[in-house]
Amino acid sequence: MKILGIDYGEKRIGLALSDASNIVAGSFKVLNRDTTSNWLEEIKTIVDENKIEKIVIGLPRNMNGSLGEKGKEVLAFVKSLEKVINVPIVTWDERLTTVSAEKVLREAELSRKKRKGILDKLSASIILQNYLDSIVPDQKEKNKESNE
Repeated sequence: MKILGIDYGEKRIGLALSDASNIVAGSFKVLNRDTTSNWLEEIKTIVDENKIEKIVIGLPRNMNGSLGEKGKEVLAFVKSLEKVINVPIVTWDERLTTVSAEKVLREAELSRKKRKGILDKLSASIILQNYLDSIVPDQKEKNKESNE
């Protein structure tokens, strides 16, 4: 089972994919909302081609846990996505994900221009990895049961 991670942004949508065992998330692709004419269909194609069985979308929350305007935009995006894709979609608290991704890229001493092209898919990868880390005990138990 593969999982698609999504970092939904105003200008770009970052995508990440899990490995088949759902242990490691890897950066995959960035969809530029200005140049991708139908990004919902593009995501559907990615889901179909990669046999995705679940989608994890970062849900931005305020530091106090409340949902702001960006969070409401993401929930509207989830509803739109559910109309064209028939796999479970879960939201994941993404507080400080972009900050973490920016820190990693600065430490790698990448230019601002290069960071811009990588930031969204790295953020998606962090969101997905955090989700995967939260399900690892469940996944290990399933793998153990199937090996017995």
